[in-house]
Amino acid sequence: MSIYHLKNNELTVKVNSFGAELSSVFSIENNIEYIWQAKPEIWPRHAPHLFPIVGKLKDSCYIFLNKNYQLPQHGFARDNEFKCIEQHETSLTFELKASDETLKIFPFDFSLKINYTLIENKLLTNYEVFNPDSSELYCSIGAHPAFNCPLQQDESFNDYSILFPDKKELVINTLHEGLIKNETKTQILNNNKLSVSKSLFDNDALVFMNSQIEKISLVSEKTSHGVTMECFNWPFFGIWTKKNTEYFICLEPWHGIADAESSDFNFKNKTGIMTLAPQEKFYCSFNMIFY
Repeated sequence: MSIYHLKNNELTVKVNSFGAELSSVFSIENNIEYIWQAKPEIWPRHAPHLFPIVGKLKDSCYIFLNKNYQLPQHGFARDNEFKCIEQHETSLTFELKASDETLKIFPFDFSLKINYTLIENKLLTNYEVFNPDSSELYCSIGAHPAFNCPLQQDESFNDYSILFPDKKELVINTLHEGLIKNETKTQILNNNKLSVSKSLFDNDALVFMNSQIEKISLVSEKTSHGVTMECFNWPFFGIWTKKNTEYFICLEPWHGIADAESSDFNFKNKTGIMTLAPQEKFYCSFNMIFY
């Protein structure tokens, strides 16, 4: 496990080779740490990458070619050591490949590359999933960055809003014990935003399907400091914090989603699962702007 650094005149960034996990984004000018610092007694992660599944499997298992497998929630990439294959002052690239251990629970060959690129006050995250095999690869990928909320000591959790440009309402898919229920609710927005409160997450994460979220901001109403995420062409999105806490908010673009309560366990039929042909590559990216 090693810590790698990026730096320019505006931000310093730290990335842990374990999970290729972003662990710090610090504003030099504003003296603000934007990334949740993974206090183990509250939530022990910063910004995990979700692969080869996003969310929870029904009964934590799936079936592929008539064989049963088990995968933990959000997969295994976040709990594996990545290799840093390219390093520059403002760019890092990490790679995780299939191993004997991953093949026991995920019977596919793969290469997952994650690139971070720092440009002024923006951090770009780029994913590349490659299928090096002669048969199809089934997988999902997602991000789970947690942002400090509040960002500064003289603020509170309730001083923040989540902004959705050009949106008047959103359709939320509800969860039951981490699985997608067969029901939705419509959330009306007040001036394109939701006010942050503990009660917002009483029923777990807010889950959005059908590419509803392309740009989203978490902003202090008191200081106007915050983060904006641009995530174009991502079909699913989640907003989460641990229930009954007031320390961080996760903004999560996903190419994949938790199982439905009605799941038949067939991995090929899983909602949000991607199919990569032999030698095919899949690319996706999102940007985070800090201010």
